[in-house]
Amino acid sequence: MIVGFPANDFGKQEPGSNKEISEFCTKNYGVTFPMASKITVKGTEMAPIYQWLTGKKYNRLKDSEVTWNFQKYLVDEKGNLVDVFAPDNKVTDPKIIAAVEK
Repeated sequence: MIVGFPANDFGKQEPGSNKEISEFCTKNYGVTFPMASKITVKGTEMAPIYQWLTGKKYNRLKDSEVTWNFQKYLVDEKGNLVDVFAPDNKVTDPKIIAAVEK
């Protein structure tokens, strides 16, 4: 399952409300997966889910930094962080497909 977490932390690209963001993503990108409420993914107000995703002391895999929109975190069905993919990796990237299929 894919879940989108909108954030306004990168060039102020997500200034709208949750509804506006969802409608924009559906209309312009054909998004059909669930969209969470807008959160903060960097800095002192980072949402707890991103504290876990980016902190090895929580996820037990690796530290990472959210570098831009569309960073991807792969979590398995048991809730373990499996891998982190850079924003420029497309979901059709063979590395991502292999990781998901594994």
